[in-house]
Amino acid sequence: MISCQQGKNQKLPKIAIAGLGIESSTFSPALTHEEAFHAKEGDSIFAKYPFLQSDSLNRTRAQWVPTLVGKSLPGGTVTREAYESLVTKTLKLLKENGPYDGLFFDIHGAMSVVGLDDPEGDLIERIRDVIGTEVLISTSMDLHGNVSEKLAKHTDLITCYRMAPHEDAIQSKKRAVTNLLDRLENGKGKPRYKAWIPVPILLPGEKTSTRIEPGKSLYAKVPDVANEEGVIDAAIWIGYAWADEPRNHAVVMVTGDDKEKVKKGAETLAQSFWDVRNQFEFVAPTKTLEESLEMALASEKHPYMISDMGDNPTAGGAGDVTWTLQQLLARPEFKSDKGPSLIYASIPGPVFIEKALEIGVGGKIKAIAGAAVDNRFAGPLELEGTIEAIKAGDMNAEVEVVVKIGSIQVIVTKKRKPYHYLSDFTSLGLHPKETDIIVVKIGYLVPELYDLRGDWVMALTPGGVDQDLNRLGYKRIKRPMFPLDSTMAQPDLKAQFIPDSNATE
Repeated sequence: MISCQQGKNQKLPKIAIAGLGIESSTFSPALTHEEAFHAKEGDSIFAKYPFLQSDSLNRTRAQWVPTLVGKSLPGGTVTREAYESLVTKTLKLLKENGPYDGLFFDIHGAMSVVGLDDPEGDLIERIRDVIGTEVLISTSMDLHGNVSEKLAKHTDLITCYRMAPHEDAIQSKKRAVTNLLDRLENGKGKPRYKAWIPVPILLPGEKTSTRIEPGKSLYAKVPDVANEEGVIDAAIWIGYAWADEPRNHAVVMVTGDDKEKVKKGAETLAQSFWDVRNQFEFVAPTKTLEESLEMALASEKHPYMISDMGDNPTAGGAGDVTWTLQQLLARPEFKSDKGPSLIYASIPGPVFIEKALEIGVGGKIKAIAGAAVDNRFAGPLELEGTIEAIKAGDMNAEVEVVVKIGSIQVIVTKKRKPYHYLSDFTSLGLHPKETDIIVVKIGYLVPELYDLRGDWVMALTPGGVDQDLNRLGYKRIKRPMFPLDSTMAQPDLKAQFIPDSNATE
């Protein structure tokens, strides 16, 4: 590997960019196809990374070769055909543009693929077959990803977000790139040590937010370890709770050149995580849907936000479970247009959308929506009301329609879409700040909705990302596992040193 000290006659390192990202619930009947990844190739990839724009310092520190990066909304298991197609394209582009000094590997870490365990481990191993074992790979991940031994072996530098919600996503990706550039420029290359500790804890993100304790204090310890002399980076992965695979559990990793500090840092973080395992609670009050509605109707704080958690498309739900909307439409309070105002976001209904486009704004509509993918809890709903808005949606929704049914404004989309931002509502002519109740298919509220809330409750509703883990029926995760095995003994949390990708077995 070349040393890349900046200088007049020094050659810039050549760094590829590649990655696939999705959270895939194996408890959802949905399947994810290739188009969901909206894969970008070549220079269009740079738009994803503000820190690699043409006028940025990091852009000038290397010769960048963006190959393929695909990111999907969370969803169901990825079809094998989609995975193989995306991987084949990635490997072809890497092969055509090599050799490389480094690779920025941008993944989520919770992708499930039909018939394949540990897709990210498989992908990085196949990438190594193309680019070789000497190339320095720096991996950026979501803290809800999973780190298998295979992934830990084939990556050199690895990090993940330190905040949930993920307000530091771009910062974390930049850190992964900066670590890579620094190690290439200073000639140190691969870290001498990679400590990996599996922690037998599997908790949902809604219980491990860094907004509240103990997640807040736990993740506050990470920079202290990462900033130690002789340590490159440190990370805690919560893991992904809605997939049933052996790699689904928490992990701690620390990388660096000082063996004792790497070991001590990893073991400190792992033990700290284990010590607070019983303190994790939902980030907001959790109630049944009926209880949530009673609280919202009685409250004077508006808008009262209700998280429809079980079918949350930002965690892997199919997004088309109609159970909650069915309950809402049956409530007498909302039958009249004079009732409490409520926005429901959202339900996919391509047939409904097609009919709405024919009728137009202001027209009356009666058409079917929802439960085309996940009908386990309630069937498709016939929605009858007045069309208030029709809008070309983003790349996820494609088309959005607002239909008024009694005092409920239901957002129907051609394809599923999570509603995160104030503009998601206002662009449809909705007035969320003046609405009594807003029901969103989401778990913990992302920052804009959190700031919007008058009050907030999380409803324990059914779906592919059910918050009651005991109802899911795990068969393949490693046991014992907290909290499923709540009385399990103290596990072995000693650091395991992972060999380099170029190490012989």
